[in-house]
Amino acid sequence: MGQKKKPQVLVTRRLPEAGMELLNRYCEVEVAEEDRTLTKEKLLQQIKEKQGLLSLVTDRVDSQVMDAGSSLKVISNYAVGYDNIDVREAQRRGITVTNTPDVLTHATADMTWALLMDVARRVTESDRVVRAGGWKEWAPQFMLGKEVTGSVLGIVGLGRIGRAVARRAKGFDMRVLYYSRTRLRMEEEKGLGVEYRDLQTLLQEADFVSLHVPSSPKTRHMIGEQELSWMKPTAYLINTARGDLVDEQVLVRFLREGKIAGAGLDVYEHEPRLTPGLSELDQVVLAPHIGSATLETRQHMAIMAAQNLIDELYGKTSPNRVIIP
Repeated sequence: MGQKKKPQVLVTRRLPEAGMELLNRYCEVEVAEEDRTLTKEKLLQQIKEKQGLLSLVTDRVDSQVMDAGSSLKVISNYAVGYDNIDVREAQRRGITVTNTPDVLTHATADMTWALLMDVARRVTESDRVVRAGGWKEWAPQFMLGKEVTGSVLGIVGLGRIGRAVARRAKGFDMRVLYYSRTRLRMEEEKGLGVEYRDLQTLLQEADFVSLHVPSSPKTRHMIGEQELSWMKPTAYLINTARGDLVDEQVLVRFLREGKIAGAGLDVYEHEPRLTPGLSELDQVVLAPHIGSATLETRQHMAIMAAQNLIDELYGKTSPNRVIIP
């Protein structure tokens, strides 16, 4: 890649070492000192004179940041999603945006199943009871949950992660329904073992509803009062996608009133803040946005995000460019 002066880049939070080593080989790297999200003030200060930015989903990269980073050529997001970046504004300015697709598919699908099994069999709830000394003896009606095997799984959004979740359902002999903007060809449905339903019918039939669609103005609160009312009172909602897909105030009310059985959440509408009442509900399992949090996945993400940045800064086209038409 030649002996030219190394481009200057800002990494807003220290990444796994494999990614940092790759970046340091090709770039002059500045890493945020504190292991927390940069304040807007610090981001505006540190982005000056940088040609590259390696951002996290917690970093809001808007026109103000781009004004301060007038030398920016590329923003590499350490995530599949990129709703933290004003991509249209970046495109207008000729700044390339990249993401890290594919690499976290299996980890997120596994996390979906972890939440589904947990909330169905009341694992976390049982753990709390045992630790608090509330378990006195075995009893035939104690901590009864929902049997997963043979149940109906409804998948909303059949992209890479949705399909990975569907494949895992085969081991539980589940009937799998899906709703997506684009229906699969019949042979694809047969191969994956899924049946298409419109959203209302899926919500009415499913024992477990799992969300796997991106955040956008069109998908915001796509699960609201009407949609939750279609779900069975014995059904569970699982969300490992984006928090703003669900109207959480309505979700809390439905859970309190027993209108749905429970929820497993890894993402939140106003994360890291929780909607009031959510943490008080025993039938909800809460995780701190750890869908991709395996050693293997986070390392692969770091390498991919670093390589995306390097490719673009050295005149190559990254295969992971984000383009909004």
